[in-house]
Amino acid sequence: MSSAKPQLTVNAEVIDITKDQPLPTDKFLVDTNVWYWMTYSRASLAGAMNYQVSHYPQYTSNALSAGSEIFQSGLSLAELSHVVEKVEREMFEKANTTKVSTKVFRHNYPAERLKVSTEIESMCKQVLSIASPVDTLINEDFSKTAISRVSKDLVDGYDLFMLETMDNKGLTQIITDDGDFATVTGIQVFTANKNVIIAATQQGKLVTR
Repeated sequence: MSSAKPQLTVNAEVIDITKDQPLPTDKFLVDTNVWYWMTYSRASLAGAMNYQVSHYPQYTSNALSAGSEIFQSGLSLAELSHVVEKVEREMFEKANTTKVSTKVFRHNYPAERLKVSTEIESMCKQVLSIASPVDTLINEDFSKTAISRVSKDLVDGYDLFMLETMDNKGLTQIITDDGDFATVTGIQVFTANKNVIIAATQQGKLVTR
């Protein structure tokens, strides 16, 4: 497996959350990876790094205490559900030294399915209780505009729709560990990802507030 790191061209303004204090005027969309570390009870067991399970929940909590507005997208709930089932399956495979497909794991192991469904329900309830919804109608026009971003915004499919949602709602701030967002023009990326922070520093895009 290659150990090469992505060569990010940083177009966003990047803020290091380990040195920043949230403001009452901030309006943050919280990315899926942050919700995962905040709400998944087995995140550390599943391989999350210490900085991920410490800095992101703490910064989001500080934002709430500061009176910042915190938003979530239903797209994140869908992505969370997908990721948690995948992670639980992989941990099951490792514990039992076996390989199972997603469909087999879902249908043939009812006890494991109960664990997955309980975890997903708990996580989504926490997200919904913490953050305000920011979703928009995903109709044909919205979908076409989101997909049209693929030629210029170097993010995955979920994030194309997240970016379009941000645009529609006038949001420019996102709390995320995903370095892809740092390549997007016109937004502020609040992160503890060292690779992103180093790239932003080198390219003059690191912002201190």
